[in-house]
Amino acid sequence: MSKLTFNSNQLPTVGIEIELGLVDEQTMELSNSVATVLAELPPEQEQLLKPELMQSCLEINTGVCKTIADAEVDLREKLALVESVTDQLGLRLWWGATHPFSRWSDQQVTPDDRYQMLVNLLQEMARRLVTFGLHVHVGVDSGDKAVMICDRIMRHLPTLLALSSSSPFWEGRDTGLHSHRSKIMEGLPTAGLPTLMRNWSEYVWLVNHMVDTGFINTIRELWWDVRPHHNFGTVEVRVCDMPGNLDDVLAIAALSQCLVKALSDDIDHGAYQHDCHPMMVRQNKWRACRFGTEAQLVDSYTYRVESVAQVTHELRDRLLPIANQLHCAEYLDRCVEIAAGPSWARRQTEILRTTGNPREVVRQLTQQSRISPPPS
Repeated sequence: MSKLTFNSNQLPTVGIEIELGLVDEQTMELSNSVATVLAELPPEQEQLLKPELMQSCLEINTGVCKTIADAEVDLREKLALVESVTDQLGLRLWWGATHPFSRWSDQQVTPDDRYQMLVNLLQEMARRLVTFGLHVHVGVDSGDKAVMICDRIMRHLPTLLALSSSSPFWEGRDTGLHSHRSKIMEGLPTAGLPTLMRNWSEYVWLVNHMVDTGFINTIRELWWDVRPHHNFGTVEVRVCDMPGNLDDVLAIAALSQCLVKALSDDIDHGAYQHDCHPMMVRQNKWRACRFGTEAQLVDSYTYRVESVAQVTHELRDRLLPIANQLHCAEYLDRCVEIAAGPSWARRQTEILRTTGNPREVVRQLTQQSRISPPPS
């Protein structure tokens, strides 16, 4: 069995990955244009501005950042650069977890051996992955701790999903869900909520077992909602839809960073691990998927039913000392605003209700999410 070494971080560094759709500025449909966009970007950015499974998606990654403010500077610079290219190419960037009306069958797989292998293995389950998400990496100092944090943070994943929910439509239909993306992801055999693990050794055994028995080809095929990342030395929070603008991305990233740091401190101080039944988490995740910021979530400790706004407000208050340490309190505060307002999914359905035109949903929101001024 192979040995997995966790490259520890002594600081709770943060890295943010955003997946944005490429849309034609005339038709507002997804455009299989990522190769054209990347060809116009500086080659030194190729590790941070990358293709994804589908050619209608561009992945933008920060470097390793100490603070959310550093991540904001990083992302604003990259987004301004990308927008300058997409403007020239007649494209826009779509900030949402599914596209309102483009069909998955019209999207082309990126020519890459790994992606082709995944499509051959997963067939339609892979080909319909025309979704866009937000991933947040937070540095931790050991593999054991990373595994324990993945376990303890699970009760908070539904809140993160609710705050980010932005995928009500699928192929022109209103699904009735605020996060249809989360249900598409759960169709994969190794996605969704992770299995419960006690330590790094148990995680390594599980990965090796799945590779040796042919369940997966590499560790990269574990698409859990949260997972340890041994190369980066992080806990990677992957549950979120793609929020509708950069401000909300940074707010949710701040909440993720604070949660990981708080749980890490709890472990260091010897806090007792109160078991949270996985079924409770699954039910809360379903409510977040169905209702977004309008969901009623059940506290897995007290069994009290609370709104997303109440849960988020309580989390902000509890995490504020951590946020002050991490210099991200103003970003964390925005989560309270997100929870109190309509989700991005609700905003999409409201634009469709008032205009009757799904293209108007894309037109308005791609305009609102811009970092740089629109071309004259």
